[in-house]
Amino acid sequence: MASATETQEPWYLALLGFAEHFRTSSPPKIRLCVHCLQAVFQFKPPPRVEARTHLQLGSVLYRHTKNSELAQTHLEKAWFISQQISQFEDVKFEAASILSEFYCQQNLVDSAKPVLRKAIQISQQTPYWHCRLLFQLAQLHALEKDLVSACDLLGVGAEYARVMGSEYTRALFLLSKGMLLLMERKLSEVHPLLTLCGTIVENWQGNPIQKESLRVFFLVLQVTHYLDAGQVKSVKPCLKQLQQCIQTISTLHDDEILPTNPAALFHWLPKEHMCVLVYLVTVMHSMQAGYLEKAQKYTDKALMQLEKLKMLDNSPILSTFQVILLEHIIMCRLVTGHKATALQEISQVCQLCQQSPRLFTNHAAQLHTLLGLYCISVNCMDNAEAQFTAALQMTTHQELWTFIVTNLASVYIREGNRHQELYSLLERINPDHNFPVSSHCLRAAAFYIRGLLSFFQGRYNEAKRFLRETLKMSNAEDLNRLTACSLVLLGHIFFVLGNHRESNNMVVPAMQLASKIPDMSVQLWSSALLKDLNKACGNTMDAHEAAQMHQNFSQQLLQDHIAACSLPEHNLISWTDGLPPVQFQPQNGPTTSLASLL
Repeated sequence: MASATETQEPWYLALLGFAEHFRTSSPPKIRLCVHCLQAVFQFKPPPRVEARTHLQLGSVLYRHTKNSELAQTHLEKAWFISQQISQFEDVKFEAASILSEFYCQQNLVDSAKPVLRKAIQISQQTPYWHCRLLFQLAQLHALEKDLVSACDLLGVGAEYARVMGSEYTRALFLLSKGMLLLMERKLSEVHPLLTLCGTIVENWQGNPIQKESLRVFFLVLQVTHYLDAGQVKSVKPCLKQLQQCIQTISTLHDDEILPTNPAALFHWLPKEHMCVLVYLVTVMHSMQAGYLEKAQKYTDKALMQLEKLKMLDNSPILSTFQVILLEHIIMCRLVTGHKATALQEISQVCQLCQQSPRLFTNHAAQLHTLLGLYCISVNCMDNAEAQFTAALQMTTHQELWTFIVTNLASVYIREGNRHQELYSLLERINPDHNFPVSSHCLRAAAFYIRGLLSFFQGRYNEAKRFLRETLKMSNAEDLNRLTACSLVLLGHIFFVLGNHRESNNMVVPAMQLASKIPDMSVQLWSSALLKDLNKACGNTMDAHEAAQMHQNFSQQLLQDHIAACSLPEHNLISWTDGLPPVQFQPQNGPTTSLASLL
């Protein structure tokens, strides 16, 4: 802090008061605020006032204007001058923090790192700033995908917090490290770390909101770990705990007493952001499990909450939440037969990515994957292949890579003339040998793809073996969509083999499950089979009823197909490189074959 005589000069107090008045006006009068702060230098102020004013000017220019050069000059001067002044920690470390943030925004990451390292080195006697700067440098390394350096820094932070007597902040550092280890797939390190975190969180007796927010962080990691592993049934107890935890937090008041330990002055996420996050992981679970109406319900709630939050807060994490929610609901729409809506939501993701280069970098592969899935749904197989190929070139994420390869294999199977490429892909996702990921769900899907290929090749016994394996795995973890797909395909095989009773035993539950999801394609397939089955068995009434159902599903899908292909956004299927196009040319009408639907 500046000394009393330095801060109570009348000219200084007057200029500072005016600057703050202009900054907080509605709307803010930033130019006048800057003039007032610049006027301070006319009085040749002492070093403390000079450094603080440079920091204030740099912050205002950085946050509220596009004058990045002037902002940089003031922030660099604040950091330089404040280092020469003893007992001036708040200005010194805030200058380092904001200057580093500014450098990162200007893509000058190599300039940010030495500033943060120096600030960390000289802040060990200032617990709040030391922890905050460690978090900031760890985040910078994580954004650069240098997760090893980020984990090392978080480990240093955890040990420092322990020495400083803050188990709360120690848990925050360790949970953050656990999150990065999950991203790196270092599961052997994740399990003992999460066990330790669970013990710390349960034993810590402190502020109720802080304790519950630690539990939310811990449970979110556990739930996403299960979902990454495709264990939709096993995750249910954790997910239920998480939902109860967020309900508890929403009843607690924010008028808390600040911690006495300066190392504990941290929040993981605001309460409102945590609510959205819990909705998000619930949507992820519902989508994987095949409870698509539930996924829709929670997506609507989360997006409504996000719209309210974004009016007050432009935090980048809110846009990330929005994109991930949209990615999941788009997949649901494609299953439920709402392709036109899915396409408009894909366009919405494109617009969000247009506004943020980092968001686009992190979600480009997912965007092309979604377009590939849309292309399959409208029978544009060449475009689907191009989209999946583009997505594969953009991702290093093993689960996403496996998901894309599985879908690309289904495209090659449908095309029927891409044997060499197909066998090359199938070798890389062999569920019986060296499967590339630990995901239960993806391995079950790989068995299904093998069964589908064997069916098309007329190798029915082999197809049955693969599909029974899929059924066994999908039943174990309540993977409803895979169960429905496997049942209807087995029903088709038994029908071809002339075993009508066994075929009926498969198709009826497939239809029931597909109606519950609801999965429009499986309903269409099942109703066609039921029509043929009942006809073959001489059940005229039942055959007529199934034929009527098939006709209804066909009409719904056909109308949706025409609506989707008529949208200007349909042209996105041709985009495979660079940023997504901003404008779309209107289509004259659908240009794709409807044969696959009828």
